[in-house]
Amino acid sequence: MRLFVALLPPPAALAELDAGLTRVRGLPDADALRWTAREGWHLTLAFLGEVPEETRPDLDERLARAARRHGPYELRLAGGGRFGDRTLWAGAEGDLTAVGHLADSVRAAARRAGAPAAEEHGFHAHLTLARARQGARVRLRPFADALADFRGSSWTAGTLSLVASIPPRSGVPGEQPHYRSAVSWPLGPATAARLPER
Repeated sequence: MRLFVALLPPPAALAELDAGLTRVRGLPDADALRWTAREGWHLTLAFLGEVPEETRPDLDERLARAARRHGPYELRLAGGGRFGDRTLWAGAEGDLTAVGHLADSVRAAARRAGAPAAEEHGFHAHLTLARARQGARVRLRPFADALADFRGSSWTAGTLSLVASIPPRSGVPGEQPHYRSAVSWPLGPATAARLPER
């Protein structure tokens, strides 16, 4: 199963961002972008890739320990940027240095459980909004500039989530995976809460 560890913004924060994107989605060349679904918006701490089922018990235990040692954190979605002309993202503000330490702990927990995190370049708080369609030539700077003044309301990130990335079934090019939270742990001293299947 393909897994990643993330902080999931609350629905109200996602609704604010969605409303803030109305003007951005109306910019020229917006149709050259593949926009991510609001249900899939998250702040990735570590992408784990394919994790064998036999690794899960140790991984879950180690992630629970990491969650108990960190947070919760005050955050808000704010601003935006781009990775070249490939990916458009919304940023975050708040306790980002502390969240970066949580991301380091999560990657260490994954390595110790035998599920090495693929992203070793450090934590960069962002929520992916859109990617350039294959073969499209689009400049993302105007989109990132249009997001520069966005500031959402503050919210408390109080839960660490292990999320399954489920590939599309249709095989249609450009179709996006959907995500299902498998397990979550409150940040700070508490116990794990297994989420219902969606």
